[in-house]
Amino acid sequence: MKYIGTDNFDHQQAPRVGVLITNLGTPQAPAKRELRAYLRQFLSDPRVVEIPRLLWLFILHVFVLNTRPARSAALYRSVWTEQGSPLLLHTRAQAEALQAALA
Repeated sequence: MKYIGTDNFDHQQAPRVGVLITNLGTPQAPAKRELRAYLRQFLSDPRVVEIPRLLWLFILHVFVLNTRPARSAALYRSVWTEQGSPLLLHTRAQAEALQAALA
C-alpha cells in the first residue's frame, strides 16, 4: 500500500497525536456458524496466509472451514462473556481510555 500525502499540508501547525488501534477481528458469537464466517473472512486475507492463493483457498474451503469452526466455537465459548467477545471488549476499553487520556 502506498501512502499518498496531502498537497497542502502545513508544517507550521501545532503537532497532534494520533493513535490507531487495530485488531484482526472477532466472531459475532461463539457458535459454529459465526466462527465459520469469521474464519472464512480472516483466513481469506492473503496477508494472513502467505501460500499460493489457489492452493490455500482449496485447503480453506475443503478442510479448514469444514472442521475448525466447531472446535473453535467450543474454545470461544470458554472465554466469551455476557458482554461479548473479550477481544472486542478490551479493545473498546483501551480506545476509550486512550481517548480520555489524550483529550
